Amino acid sequence: MTAPTHPLPTEPTPGPPQPTPASVPAPHAAGSTPAAGPALHPAGSTSESVPAPASRKGSQPARGAASPSPVPGPAVQQRPAVDPARWPDVAAPPRASRLRTALAERIVRRALARLPLRARLAGAEDIGLGGPLMEIREPEAFFRRIGASGLIGFGESYMAGEWEAPDLVAVLTVLAGNAADLVPAPLQRLRPLWALRKPAAQLNTPEGSRENISRHYDLSNDLFALFLDGTLSYSSAVFRSLPATQDLLPAAQHRKIDLLLDAAGVGDGTRLLEIGTGWGELALRAAARGARVVSVTLSAEQRELARTRIREAGYEDRVEVRLCDYRQVTGAYDAVVSVEMIEAVGEEFWPVYFTALDRLLAPGGRVALQAITMPDERLRASRSTYTWIHKYIFPGGLLPSTEAIERVTTGHTRLRTVRRSGYGAHYAETLRLWRERFTERSAEVDALGFDAVFRRMWTFYLAYSEAGFRSGYLDVQQLLLTRDQSPAQEAL
Repeated sequence: MTAPTHPLPTEPTPGPPQPTPASVPAPHAAGSTPAAGPALHPAGSTSESVPAPASRKGSQPARGAASPSPVPGPAVQQRPAVDPARWPDVAAPPRASRLRTALAERIVRRALARLPLRARLAGAEDIGLGGPLMEIREPEAFFRRIGASGLIGFGESYMAGEWEAPDLVAVLTVLAGNAADLVPAPLQRLRPLWALRKPAAQLNTPEGSRENISRHYDLSNDLFALFLDGTLSYSSAVFRSLPATQDLLPAAQHRKIDLLLDAAGVGDGTRLLEIGTGWGELALRAAARGARVVSVTLSAEQRELARTRIREAGYEDRVEVRLCDYRQVTGAYDAVVSVEMIEAVGEEFWPVYFTALDRLLAPGGRVALQAITMPDERLRASRSTYTWIHKYIFPGGLLPSTEAIERVTTGHTRLRTVRRSGYGAHYAETLRLWRERFTERSAEVDALGFDAVFRRMWTFYLAYSEAGFRSGYLDVQQLLLTRDQSPAQEAL
């Protein structure tokens, strides 16, 4: 998932996911990814340092860290112990002027007062029209963080335990559903003056993409295995009916894969290129159909496990997994499939990405993509904004809109979208199942060396991404593209 790179429900606009959260969060999926979100961002940040991810595979757990149950859970939880070396921007609220903090408080109070939720400040004052509870335990720190860094501060305040919610998804869904109106129109028009800009280091050049992908997908294969199902699919499933249960997730992931392979016409003898390997499930399923698969990824950890799974399944002669950027691929393929990888490409490189697909597709071939999408007006408003998801979950990510895909393919390639289907409600269910499993296995997350702040961060990412899909702010689409064979195109 690159779930939920996307804009998530409470941040200037991946991002699942994400995985985001989504970041994400993502949530995202088969091999490379990112996330973004709505706008409530009155001022610039005083700090842009990116914390080291809570820990890498093999690291030791943070000593003395509290281990609160991730949300959803009891409304009253202990504030997590925060390691300032690991989480420098979470350990203490940033410096912010009184004016900036006061302006943030005024904007946030005004927004909350008009929303169908209950924001309880310091256990005493309630704001809002009634609905899911958002308990702001430390209002001064909460408003100061938002004043200093907008929705990055909003997420960091949750990571620090300064606010809580018995039903985190419900609160974030309300915020996501009202994202366009949270900030007054005059401040929205002034966005370029106060919104944080993406760091140049997160640009998705070949070198930058490798670093961005590694920061999420190379965290630990064992971590992802704790909350994903046995297919190790990190992208939206497609269920027969909703709501769903954990036991239905593997079949729903196979249904998603089969829809894409069917759309691309993958069968016996098909030369298939997969961009974004994930942990190999799509390649395995294509090989079982008799296809010859080349799959590319930038994640060394994913490649290692995918190759092991392919070898154990007996498909080494049909599947090659390369540690390779999509820009470096050569050859001609009857079908190209990519699952939630476009979110990690970056807007600057969308023309390069689709031009590569066009170049690599053999005559008569098909491209099947699964992509997390956001509304075009939100994309235009927030395309360059630096968000919590970028900082903590999916560096360099940006969710496209379906209109943006049309603009790029029409303007730079012979590819045209001939069919698309939306599965946003299915992603919300997928994320719910991941989040619940992550919560249930919190002790095992700790045993891998990830501390309480990491667990709160990851819970927020998954919930944030889920809320984006539940509110309709985000969608996930399967798109079929073929080459335009009109006389005008043939003459090119």
